[in-house]
Amino acid sequence: MAEQNDKSAQRESALHEGRLPKPERPRLITIANQKGGVGKTTSSVNLAAGLAEAGLKVLVIDIDPQGNASTALGVEHRAGTTSTYELLIGDATADEAMQKSPDFDSLYCIPATIDLAGAEIELVSLVRREYRLYDAVRGEFLDKHQFDYVLIDCPPSLGLLTINAMTLVDEVIIPIQCEYYALEGVGQLLNNISMIRQYLNTDLHISAILLTMYDGRTNLAEQVAEEVRGHFGDVVIKTLIPRSVRISEAPGFGQTVLQYDPSSRGAQSYRDAARELAQRGDYLPGPESGPIGISPAAAHDTER
Repeated sequence: MAEQNDKSAQRESALHEGRLPKPERPRLITIANQKGGVGKTTSSVNLAAGLAEAGLKVLVIDIDPQGNASTALGVEHRAGTTSTYELLIGDATADEAMQKSPDFDSLYCIPATIDLAGAEIELVSLVRREYRLYDAVRGEFLDKHQFDYVLIDCPPSLGLLTINAMTLVDEVIIPIQCEYYALEGVGQLLNNISMIRQYLNTDLHISAILLTMYDGRTNLAEQVAEEVRGHFGDVVIKTLIPRSVRISEAPGFGQTVLQYDPSSRGAQSYRDAARELAQRGDYLPGPESGPIGISPAAAHDTER
């Protein structure tokens, strides 16, 4: 009882000081959607920045050959830079590939380079091809650095790169844009996550869904938000990420929107989403919810 009271007091103190509560163990999260243009990379880097800004130690692993997450975090990722490519094929360790983001003291990145574009062909013939990232990151590296969060930005497809991301993590966050065809491809993504849960990683589940590109001036955006909430329930993060020019501009300056324009609506929305993610913790799936997490209250109601 005393231990619980101590943890509660620490949590309240952190929130009062503007910091976010540290998870009891590292939260490993893939940001994934097989549909492109939904704000996947943007959400990866800005959620990471929001968590780091609030005092948490965060690692972003960029496993998308385009390297846009690496660009937004201001780290070196020209051809020849030690990156996730060398990590996957076994030519470098995670320590050798990791760089510190220049804008935040507690934000780090393992970058992607163009070399990653052909990695899937090479991975096919390697031992434990689905677990190369797991073997490089889990264990000694994570124990040494004590990250609070590890976020992975992966390509919009289910190849070996994305599978490597999903065998490493426990959680998946799905960004969904508030536009036409918002749910297009999500059903297939759910099927793929279910298959990975069955055959490769039984701990994998969807812990959050993030609504992006919300334009409050249109009825469509609100209709889509209501449809997604109606379909997925409490797992949907309440904070809406707005459609924002400032969010779009920031990567061109090698920054997240939190650094590029700290007082903008976009920056504040990602701060709020990061806070919500940290405060509510991991939403685990229930006995009949498949890979989709449910809130503790919903889980309690289901059990009664």
